[in-house]
Amino acid sequence: MPGYLLTSATQATCPHGAPVTFVPSQSAVMADSAPVLLVSDLATIAGCPFVVGTVASPCLTIQWLAPATRVMVTQTPVLLSTSLGLCLNPAAAPQGPAQLSSYQQRVQGT
Repeated sequence: MPGYLLTSATQATCPHGAPVTFVPSQSAVMADSAPVLLVSDLATIAGCPFVVGTVASPCLTIQWLAPATRVMVTQTPVLLSTSLGLCLNPAAAPQGPAQLSSYQQRVQGT
């Protein structure tokens, strides 16, 4: 499915409102003056307040599904605004989708 390429300037939160920080692994390919994100790039979440009963279960990282199928950088698929990011807790259990709030809207891919 077509979507806009995500970059290190993309703003996102976990489903509980904590901010996501993207750490790009490459800086050669840019979109709107920011490195394009790859499916293998690290996305960390800090300050997630989620609690199950009395046990803290914060979102820590994101596992990406449905990256680009035709656009690659260093033979690795890029992330799109239509990609699904599942926020994971310390036990790697999914806790809901990441919420994108802003991303570049000039370069699209599939």
